[in-house]
Amino acid sequence: MESSEAARLDREFLALGVSCNLSLFPTSPLTPIISPMRNFLIDTDTASDDAVALIMALRYDDVRVEAITVVSGNVPVDQGLKNALYTTELCGADVPVYRGEAGPLKREAEYAQYYHGEDGLGDQGYPDPKGSAQPHHAVDAMIDTVRRFPGLTLVTLGPLTNVALAVQRDPETMATVGRCVVMGGAACTVGNVSPAAEFNIWVDPDAAKIVFDSAIPIEMVGWELSRHEANILAQDIEDIRAIDTPLAHFAIDCNDTVLKANLNETAGAGISLPDPVAMAIALDPTICTRKSAHFVDIETSSELTRGMTVVDQINVAGRDRNHAAWGKKVLSGRKTTVCWELDVAAFKSLLRKSLT
Repeated sequence: MESSEAARLDREFLALGVSCNLSLFPTSPLTPIISPMRNFLIDTDTASDDAVALIMALRYDDVRVEAITVVSGNVPVDQGLKNALYTTELCGADVPVYRGEAGPLKREAEYAQYYHGEDGLGDQGYPDPKGSAQPHHAVDAMIDTVRRFPGLTLVTLGPLTNVALAVQRDPETMATVGRCVVMGGAACTVGNVSPAAEFNIWVDPDAAKIVFDSAIPIEMVGWELSRHEANILAQDIEDIRAIDTPLAHFAIDCNDTVLKANLNETAGAGISLPDPVAMAIALDPTICTRKSAHFVDIETSSELTRGMTVVDQINVAGRDRNHAAWGKKVLSGRKTTVCWELDVAAFKSLLRKSLT
């Protein structure tokens, strides 16, 4: 196939939300074979809520997870790698898993084992996975996967270190991501690791700034969407237990320390599942019931507000008095889609369905 014709068809199918990447098949006939599956790439610092989010993606009908890349965050990267491998095996999925960065770009590594348990999965004594990681680095795998499946959905569940390095190395390829659903930040609200910041962004704010400044189309799902009625409450836990499958019991058991820590850390009842909330929106965009596009910047200098996601909610960043701080961002024209509200019932329904 002529390269211009392949490029034209690629653009047409991408406009329909389908990734066919015809340039990989130079001898293909003019009529392409189009897969009905949506291609996902998941970057994770795999702990208990990440594991549940992985299950949701791996068991969704029209989604094919092309790769899982692991980054340091909730737990050290090698523990996160074990947890990702274990979860994929629990699902019976054959998905390549790649080891990524062991710490932030410029800062010391920070973990959340106080919240997820020492092993990140509630210290339930799960066995080591049978499989092992792929030999290539996660950043290389990320770029390669995006190149092979332009228009794919990238879902980030941890600090953005791997993604930032991929953007720095190959910004043109990374700009072909169709959707980038980021579990991270706190949109005009309180943080969960400091009064100002959410954990994933706080851990590596420098990486987050690189990604939010890039041409990747970001949908920000802040941790606040997983609070209050979105928590997995006592009746929800009972309903999930009643499903009585290995996946259902795993989803509750691996979050045992979260159930306790959520009450101690944030005074929240039940199990908070920010990563599954983000994954639900990635799988079914209608679960986000209110969203809008805004300039978003990341605080990297102040210790007081380190990692704060500063959202230009009322669109004042472009005014003259804000030029010094916001001029470059405004000139770029790159806005982030901020998710403000969640269909809680639809989220919980999708979660239960994935555990059957």
